[in-house]
Amino acid sequence: MSLRPTLETRKAVPTMEGAGVHLHRAFGFQDPSELDPFLLFDDFRNDVPEHYAKGFPWHPHRGIETITYVLEGTVAHSDSLGNSGTLGAGSVQWMTAGSGILHQEMPSGNAAGQMHGFQLWGNLPSDQKMTAPRYQDIQGTDIPEVTDDDGTVVRVITGAFWGKTGPVDGIAADPQYLDISVPAGVKKTFRIDTYRRAFAYLFQGAGAFADASNPAGVLLEKEIAGEEVNIRDLSGDRTLVRFGTGDEVTVQAGPDGIRFLLISGAPINEPVAWHGPIVMNTQEELMQAMKELRNGTFIKPAH
Repeated sequence: MSLRPTLETRKAVPTMEGAGVHLHRAFGFQDPSELDPFLLFDDFRNDVPEHYAKGFPWHPHRGIETITYVLEGTVAHSDSLGNSGTLGAGSVQWMTAGSGILHQEMPSGNAAGQMHGFQLWGNLPSDQKMTAPRYQDIQGTDIPEVTDDDGTVVRVITGAFWGKTGPVDGIAADPQYLDISVPAGVKKTFRIDTYRRAFAYLFQGAGAFADASNPAGVLLEKEIAGEEVNIRDLSGDRTLVRFGTGDEVTVQAGPDGIRFLLISGAPINEPVAWHGPIVMNTQEELMQAMKELRNGTFIKPAH
């Protein structure tokens, strides 16, 4: 077994999308090879309805998959193919845009006005970019959850983990998407297949991930010039952790525990031509998609 080193940690950056939705972006619209096959990750946690209520009106997608995971509130969706539905707390939608779709996503808060969820964009390989669009809407009650003896809880959204298999299937990048809660003071190791690119997104509590400078993966406290310091002490308030190669990730939970998403997938290793919600392999394909948007032929007929 080999420990995955921590290549980078960074805070998600405030930004606005849609019709004025305030959210935080952990990565996206930068180097698409950095976390290949994943392109973008947004955290739309917000307690102010005016900052999210106008939502994400009609917009296109092609060549990617969008993965929406809702923790609080709801997200109503509809599209140009006549599909519609509502994602409730704990539910997931895995939308394969494929050859093209127009859709809208409209969030609503819970009884306290709170909205919280995440959206991840996954790239599609060239031979699947023009596949027929499809949805996998998964209710929260259908997502398997496993609790270890030390109190660690893992929700398995996709992939196989600890004897459970997530309900999302048929995804090209063979992803693993886990929602992990580790109790206060517990040190835990998670296995990730070596061929996957991997990242964690911490959104609750605090903890430390082991790496070469802190292989024990503990919240080390040392007396330096009479001052106590924490080494690799990561707040769970919207922190991205990008891992290097290896097959294990070790985390030490802080005094309040830690909750994070652990996401990995097989890199596609193909050229990326990207403009907004459309991701193709070449500039020519991208220009063709934009032309079809203008002339009304973007949506392909079902075969």
